[in-house]
Amino acid sequence: MAVVPSVPAGSLAAAPSVSDLRMLFRSGKAALIQAFRESRPTAAAATRLLKSLARHVDQTLEDLWEHALLPRGAALLAVGGYGRGELFPYSDVDVLVLLPDDTSLAHDANAALKSSIEGFITACWDIGLEIGSSVRSVSECLEEAERDVTVQTALLESRFLCGSRPLYQQFRRAFGQQVDPRAFLRAKTLEMRQRHQKYEDTPYSLEPNCKESPGGLRDLQVVLWVARAAGLGKTWSELAATGLVTPFEVKQLQRNEGVLKLIRARLHMVAGRREDRLVFDLQTAVAETFGDKATKARRASEALMHRYYWAAKAVGQLNQILMLNIEERINGSQDAPMRPIDAQFLDRDGMLEVASDDLYERDRHAILRTFLIYQQTPGVKGLSARTLRALYNARELMDAEFRRDPVNRATFLQILKQPVGQTHALRLMNQTSVLGRYLWVFRRIVGRMQHDLFHAYTVDQHILMVLRNVRRFFVPEHAHEYPFCSQLAAQFEDPYVLYVAALFHDVAKGRGGDHSDLGTVEVRRFCRDHGIPKDDTRLIEFLVQQHLTMSRVAQKEDLSDPDVIEAFAHKVGSERCLTALYLLTVADIRGTSPKVWNAWKGKLLEDLYRLTLRALGGARPNMDSEIEARKQEALHALNLYSLLPGTQEALWKTLELSYFARHDAGDIAWHARSLWRHVESDQPVVRARLSPIGEGLQVLVYSPDRADLFARICGYFDSAGFSILDAKIHTTRAGYALDTFQVISPNLDHHYRDLISLVETQLGQALVAQGPLPEPGRGRLSRRVKSFPVQPRVLLRPDERGQRWLLSVSASDRSGLLYSIARVLAKYKVNLQLAKVSTLGERVEDTFLIDGAALHQGKVQLSMESDLLDALAQ
Repeated sequence: MAVVPSVPAGSLAAAPSVSDLRMLFRSGKAALIQAFRESRPTAAAATRLLKSLARHVDQTLEDLWEHALLPRGAALLAVGGYGRGELFPYSDVDVLVLLPDDTSLAHDANAALKSSIEGFITACWDIGLEIGSSVRSVSECLEEAERDVTVQTALLESRFLCGSRPLYQQFRRAFGQQVDPRAFLRAKTLEMRQRHQKYEDTPYSLEPNCKESPGGLRDLQVVLWVARAAGLGKTWSELAATGLVTPFEVKQLQRNEGVLKLIRARLHMVAGRREDRLVFDLQTAVAETFGDKATKARRASEALMHRYYWAAKAVGQLNQILMLNIEERINGSQDAPMRPIDAQFLDRDGMLEVASDDLYERDRHAILRTFLIYQQTPGVKGLSARTLRALYNARELMDAEFRRDPVNRATFLQILKQPVGQTHALRLMNQTSVLGRYLWVFRRIVGRMQHDLFHAYTVDQHILMVLRNVRRFFVPEHAHEYPFCSQLAAQFEDPYVLYVAALFHDVAKGRGGDHSDLGTVEVRRFCRDHGIPKDDTRLIEFLVQQHLTMSRVAQKEDLSDPDVIEAFAHKVGSERCLTALYLLTVADIRGTSPKVWNAWKGKLLEDLYRLTLRALGGARPNMDSEIEARKQEALHALNLYSLLPGTQEALWKTLELSYFARHDAGDIAWHARSLWRHVESDQPVVRARLSPIGEGLQVLVYSPDRADLFARICGYFDSAGFSILDAKIHTTRAGYALDTFQVISPNLDHHYRDLISLVETQLGQALVAQGPLPEPGRGRLSRRVKSFPVQPRVLLRPDERGQRWLLSVSASDRSGLLYSIARVLAKYKVNLQLAKVSTLGERVEDTFLIDGAALHQGKVQLSMESDLLDALAQ
């Protein structure tokens, strides 16, 4: 093919230079963004910006095309997102240089063409266009599209910019004939499912991607792509004309799409770059561009995120309805055989379908019955598009009268009492807005963020996660996950009381008061309205009121103290209450964040459960008999290692009763076996083993006591990358420290033997070091901690006997924090007897049992507390 310049050589003098085009492009773009910045934050303003930016880029590319002297037979196409004729401020500009089939850039005769195309693409980058480019012939486009659905999707939205229009039309005809709507639908559905999984399968991520997350803009684009591929329409209006969407749904689609586009455009503007994630660092700044201001009750970012979550939820619902509708059209499944379930519902190929579109208008009781039938009908795996649409349009029918209706209350209680399906039914109810419409108090926490660095989910998603966890305790297929919980659940009558407690335990979050107290009021009203028996009501109220208590006692108090156990047993009152609270507590912690739960917390909770159960049996903990039993069990374990009788005596005679009270028989035997030859050693002894709880290492340190010993141990673990979960500190009668640590490390894999040897050697060397303690490093704070810092807190109070002191600290987590605390304690020569280290997400709540002369001097105590606050704030 001969290469013919599209611009006569004589006219080049009049054409603008690349530097002129660069200035025009950048100033034009800046003016458009500035106008958007100064406009009211409306969807219409965002739409104007996106279209104006696309037109501005269109003109710039046309000028560059002319400047590059490209042939008349080629064409320039906008593809991908840019092909839709909308462009976000910092999005990529995807273009395709389309060539006739008889053109090959590899051919020597087309060297000039290749040079022109390279010059065109270089010029695009030179003027500031972040361009994504491809150069293909028509046949190459078709081959690539057949191999890769991503390329096929990008070409589906191609738009002519300049060059040869006949070539573009030839390409559109050939491409349209090649697209297989059924295969394209299947590929995009699988792709969407994979994308949703990548983004946690929820629109309520605390840092959602407003383009890619479930309920984001991509979910709307997928609908239009598959509809376009099937020839059902390119816009919402065209889809309405083919009967795929109703006029009401068109309004909802346009409104929520507008909200998401506005938020994404403002996010780009604030970030000054391509950024589609609503990260914590930017949420407040974006919120302020909407005019949102922080109040005592709510952050500015919460108002923004609430707006986003409601739009994303609606998009998720509409996406599901429309994708099912399109699937029925393409696959012809609207003609699939139907099996009547009853007069109101049908089973259409495994999907629950309403018998008539106006069912809910005629009988509002059928709304909740939908989910009961879903639970009760074997083989039904979801709701059909027709049912989802009917529910979406029935939201306004669920008013105060609907909530007070005795029939609806009975149906809702039936849903909770079914033998199976509570998790799926309630999640479906939340997705379709039925749960929030029926439980109005639940509606208030839908999409509510939790800024405590502990919860990874919004309140409603956390509640449903806790409900799921409780439910799994009662499912035999999941017994391997939490064997002890499953064992208890198998003997627990009326599990629905736990489901109700899970639904209400955090339902009063965000009101400003104690959510446990406020939630108790709400659940009492629910139980009264739904006719729940008094005994069950009392248990449910207790669970909501005390749902944080067991976790606090297990992680912050000394479980070897009989008074602690007795006080907790008195509060619980009965075995049924104890079991219910234990199950709810485990489910609650597991439902906050994947990072929060660990085996050590599980052991603490199980120990507290067993000790309390014994106390509830009427026997006050008798430490003398308990200690004797532990010694006998430890002796039995030592015999298994063929140690001579009496081997342990040299160590045991130096130990106080408090040592035996705080260690179980397995630890006592391990200590005796490790130390019987080193009882009077003048050198530190360090031993490590895989933790018996099944996670991390257990490390034993035996050394002549010194004031800075704990600090040096913490300093080593910090420098070696270990996190301390627990520390049991004991000082023998002979003046030796016998300390046991539970530690975890990301490096603890199948090479654990090498790691154990390394810890024993390096920690031993660290403990013989002399000189001042090294300065702690400044641990790096996570983005989340920077956005939601925890106010450092130090609380020092004497215990009930006035002999020892309880030190509680709270701060944002960072590496080196525990070492910083330990250095301050060493400075004031404070003796540490027990350390409870609790990491809640990215917040630490540590408790220490301490004593020392400094604690009895008011001025010295104040100075120590001040130094601790400084250490926490660094």
